[in-house]
Amino acid sequence: QVQLVESGGDQVQPGGSLRLSCTASGFTFSDYVMAWYRQAPGKEREWVARITRLSYFAKYADSVKGRFAISRDNSKNTLFLEMNDLRPGDTAVYYCARGEYFGIVDGARTDYWGQGTQVTVSS
Repeated sequence: QVQLVESGGDQVQPGGSLRLSCTASGFTFSDYVMAWYRQAPGKEREWVARITRLSYFAKYADSVKGRFAISRDNSKNTLFLEMNDLRPGDTAVYYCARGEYFGIVDGARTDYWGQGTQVTVSS
């Protein structure tokens, strides 16, 4: 059974940094594109970043480009999101999602989601 478990969320001050992790199980992690999404209070879920199977390509939403970095460790079935220069507008629940099987970085389909981890940026 596919499971995605996020961790690393916390409350930080503006300008701070956090590293989120997502541990995957129940499927061959290295066969899939993986992605991060977020949902702020009262807003729709939005895509944040996506990375291909072997980390050859990554893509970011304009709102996080240059501040966030997605990465993965296939030997540990783990996806990461390094977040720097955090802003109050980054406050949201962050979710990891399984993308397409042998997909490309522009492929937006997802099928499994974790339960999310809360990131709060506030002074």
